[in-house]
Amino acid sequence: MVLMKMKFPFEKRVKLAQGLWLLSWVATLAGAFTFTLGCFLKTELRRRSEVMDNTEIHVVPNTMMLVSLASLGINYFAGRICQDALDAGRFPRWKAFMKPYWGVSLFFTLLMLITVVMSYAMKGNLESSLKIGLKNGIRFYKDTDTPGRCFQKQTIDRLQMEFKCCGNTDYKDWFEVQWISNRYLDFNSKEVKDRVKSNVDGRYLFDGVPFSCCNPSSPRPCIQDHLTNNSAHYNYEHQTEELNIYIRGCREALVNYYMGLMNSIGAGVLSVFLLQLSVLVSLRYLQTAMELVAGQENTEVQTEGYLLEKSVKETIMEYVNPVLAFLQLNQVGSEDGSAEAGPTPAR
Repeated sequence: MVLMKMKFPFEKRVKLAQGLWLLSWVATLAGAFTFTLGCFLKTELRRRSEVMDNTEIHVVPNTMMLVSLASLGINYFAGRICQDALDAGRFPRWKAFMKPYWGVSLFFTLLMLITVVMSYAMKGNLESSLKIGLKNGIRFYKDTDTPGRCFQKQTIDRLQMEFKCCGNTDYKDWFEVQWISNRYLDFNSKEVKDRVKSNVDGRYLFDGVPFSCCNPSSPRPCIQDHLTNNSAHYNYEHQTEELNIYIRGCREALVNYYMGLMNSIGAGVLSVFLLQLSVLVSLRYLQTAMELVAGQENTEVQTEGYLLEKSVKETIMEYVNPVLAFLQLNQVGSEDGSAEAGPTPAR
């Protein structure tokens, strides 16, 4: 059953070939733009790799770069086919090439759509990755002398100042860890001794935050120590006064930043997907319309083009069956090899 049949006079075929040639080069530029977006997203993710626990989120930019490179090849050959489309003598040389071309093109076009879906669906993975990564980053904040963690303090401070955030969930996360190194604590001080002894793990915990949590737009000098002690500061009320440190947690700030970035990129990739789909649909009509002209002396006759020669199910199975047969053949071959080898005789 032929699907979406259309009639193509000679003039219409010429316009289709010319328009498709231009569209294929626009899609090529769009593919290059998509590759640039993928590189930018991957760079942004790698910049914060120290506060991320896993690399699963990198599947989005990696897939984006892969499909964009594939689209360059797909659109290049689409342009070449358009150049030969109106030459009845040169067009038949593409006939053997078209079936694998369609298989590869449809695979990477669908993969582009999957990339768009993933860019909107990775919020859970991103949030869990940042939750663990930021927790470890805050815990190792004081280890400036430990190899591999020397720049952890600098990373966290820059992060909090750049995104105007404090802690993992909020500023109280700093109350639960010792973020001041022992080398900067005076253990002769009674206050330090009491705080260390009062903790089961022997850590120095107090209600303070690093300087990078301070909000420079606050009208009063930054209060970063004894945040919950009203009597430690003049005219200060912890429960009612607006704190002059950042209230928002860095996990929320980073999730909003990256999801905004991926949503914007996802919208751009979706536009490229629709453009790529338009190229493939137009090329399919041009191919089927020209197949009826190939070999004829009069190439200006009216022809018919269609999207699918068979039903959708039959078309899919036409591509899937050779792959299944190839896999089954390999499986049978490996089983025969195992059977021929047989068990090793006992000595």
